[in-house]
Amino acid sequence: MLNMSDSKKQLILNKGSQKFIYRYDSGDEDQLLNVLIEQARDDRIDFDWFDAAVLSFKLTQALLGQADTLLCESSDFPG
Repeated sequence: MLNMSDSKKQLILNKGSQKFIYRYDSGDEDQLLNVLIEQARDDRIDFDWFDAAVLSFKLTQALLGQADTLLCESSDFPG
């Protein structure tokens, strides 16, 4: 996952000669998951449930990393 700015995110899946690129705003992860589900259901797209699971896992890992960063930042404040 690449940060394009503080709120813009990008998720990429390389599959053979194809590249799936998803750009979304921070906070819109639920909408991205819905798109992944729709594409996995669509037989016209070479994107299956395994691909959706891989990207969902990457998204979850990125969110956990963001949460860790926020927790570390908040623990730096005296209190």
